Amino acid sequence: MYITATLHGCLLSCLSSPGAMEETSSQKSGQSKDAAGSLTPEETPASFIYVKLEEYEPADFSTKELIQKKAREICTCDRQTIITFFCRLFPVLDWLPRYNIKTQLLGDVISGLLVGIVAIPQSISYSLLANQDPIYGIYTNFFCNIIYVAVATSRHNFVGSFGVLCLMIGQSVNRHLQLAGYSDDNAASSVVGNSTSIRNGTGACDRSCYAITVALSLSFLVGLYQILLGVLQLGFVAVYLSEPLLSGFVTGSSLTIITSQMKYLLGLKIPRHEGVGSFILTWVDLFRYIQNTNICDLVTSLVALVVIVPVKEINDRYKEKMKAPFPIELLVVIVATVISYYFNFEERYKSAVCGTIPTGFRKPTLPDINLFSSLAVDALPIAVIGFAMTVSLAEIFGKKHGYAVRANQEMIAIGMCNLVPSFFYCFASSAALSKTLLKESTGTQTQVSGLVTSLVLLLVLLWIAPLFYSLQTSILGVVTIANLQGGLRKFRDTPSMWRLSKLDTVVWWTTLLSSTLITTETGLLVGVCFALLCVIFRTQRPRAMLLGKVSNTEIYEDQSTYKQLSSIANIKIFRFESSLYYANKDYFKAVLYQKTGVNPILLAARLQRGEAQVNADTGNSKSFFGTRFGCLKQAKKRAEKPPEDTRPPSTDMHTLILDCGAMQFIDTVGLSVLKETRRDCKEIGVQVLLANCNPSIRHRLREGGWAGGTDSGGQLAFHSVHHAVQFAERWYHMQQEESEDALPDPEDLNFQVSS
Repeated sequence: MYITATLHGCLLSCLSSPGAMEETSSQKSGQSKDAAGSLTPEETPASFIYVKLEEYEPADFSTKELIQKKAREICTCDRQTIITFFCRLFPVLDWLPRYNIKTQLLGDVISGLLVGIVAIPQSISYSLLANQDPIYGIYTNFFCNIIYVAVATSRHNFVGSFGVLCLMIGQSVNRHLQLAGYSDDNAASSVVGNSTSIRNGTGACDRSCYAITVALSLSFLVGLYQILLGVLQLGFVAVYLSEPLLSGFVTGSSLTIITSQMKYLLGLKIPRHEGVGSFILTWVDLFRYIQNTNICDLVTSLVALVVIVPVKEINDRYKEKMKAPFPIELLVVIVATVISYYFNFEERYKSAVCGTIPTGFRKPTLPDINLFSSLAVDALPIAVIGFAMTVSLAEIFGKKHGYAVRANQEMIAIGMCNLVPSFFYCFASSAALSKTLLKESTGTQTQVSGLVTSLVLLLVLLWIAPLFYSLQTSILGVVTIANLQGGLRKFRDTPSMWRLSKLDTVVWWTTLLSSTLITTETGLLVGVCFALLCVIFRTQRPRAMLLGKVSNTEIYEDQSTYKQLSSIANIKIFRFESSLYYANKDYFKAVLYQKTGVNPILLAARLQRGEAQVNADTGNSKSFFGTRFGCLKQAKKRAEKPPEDTRPPSTDMHTLILDCGAMQFIDTVGLSVLKETRRDCKEIGVQVLLANCNPSIRHRLREGGWAGGTDSGGQLAFHSVHHAVQFAERWYHMQQEESEDALPDPEDLNFQVSS
């Protein structure tokens, strides 16, 4: 059409006027060619403002020089470099010499003692959850605290047995026990066949020995994964575990843990199910064998729950007023052990008890390399969850108390806490939420409190452990369940979460249900995949809107959200709140045509059909004129008044402005869509301008030939929406002036076309 044909001429006439907007190409490599003009209809061409920004020249990048520079930094070996390396690897060398005994020691000692007291029953109960003997839970908490003191940057984290990890460890151990042919009961059983026997010095390894062998091999792999992630600076992996996802996973795991502990509360001997549907199958077995409930275990469990749960609620409610929480779990364990011992619950009521707990330490051992291939997949989700919990808690308390935490060093620290203790009969561990909160609330200052906690556990290992012989396993189940209140409280937060973000709530429920009804590891994978799909969905179908102007300002906002916004005559401003890439290209075009009410493809097709019809009618009229004079009159009438569908299509806009402020990037497909949009709009006489493009998008437009090679792109990409609007108004004003001087009368034009 004529309007689009004269676009370049109008711009050239504007640029050639004195003082007008100038476009000069840069002579330097990398210099900006982007420009934006601002001009109002009331201003004259001489006052047209031209904004030109010059880019920095890109720095020369040489991969070879970069590698050489990094190699020189790493290979430099002097005294200061060695000291710095060891101080970064072992942060204790940095903060321990500056330790203030007068101001910090008292808080660390009190906190360490209280956490150690709470850790005693939890260490034993979580061992049961991990399908291990009670002594191994105490080993785990003892060694992990000592190692974490030396390599951690967090002052408040408590590293030890964590319920979710213990559940995942227990599931992996139980699966390997079944594959090795061990029966599923609490008593030690002999191996089945020589192929599954494992020698341990003097004889064949029993069920307990094989269980800890699997657990320490798993711990070794978990630690190895975490150290590699820390060394390779891959801490960003934890970014994919969003807060709703982790919360749903912890809550789902809490339900699974409660289900696994119900058989101990009821004193039932039922098989431990694994795989898909284990949650439902366990409850089916609980109701199937409910008549075999041990009344002694049931009564003691109910009494313990009635005592522990209210006291823990009081501790949580008044934790700010109390100097230290009341150690109700330890008190219940001591009282229950004494009662069970004096009333002989084991023999009189056939109640299951902990049994013999050895004292002292065992000789270090090596993980079983033959198990690595079957445990490699199981170790990965445990490693990811472990470092995610550790790093998250470290950063939370680091920000709260004003000190820096190095995430990659924390990953190395938790990796060391799993790798090294795997030689000392320990299973995988991470930062434990409940004990970390207790540690912080009781006034800990540094990780010296971790050493105090280890001393408390050392007393248990050397002298106190045998006293827990008569402790009922039902009491351990109660202790485990009572510590899951935090995860179960998340159900109360779902209504507020739904009001805040429906998509996050769906992620929470999806992760919870999948980790509960399928398996723990699969549930985590399903949650991650679903969360990523939600992110893709958000960018694939983002919000799109038309903008209106706030009166007497240069501000443009969503017309469907705010009232009293004025529309710009014959100008549509479209905002797409996402990057433009291959996944949302079709949605971009569809919503653009819907919001603007203009589909240039359909209008152009209608124009072509109209021109074809006009040409056909013109040919017919000439034929009639050559044969019958009476038909000439009818043909002339059709020429003077063409049918509705043969008239050129008209739109209510002359300029389409695309606000790219929310676009972080555009790929090659997105650039092609912009080019197609500009070409299609040009065919119906509408120009397309871009506004608020970031430098990377401007570079992509320039390199991708957005301006079609005939224009530098300065007239089509503006630094703000307001400048684009001013330019469009001035452009249309000049077009109207030139049309009055150069264009024939519209009636004459229609007659010429029609005739």
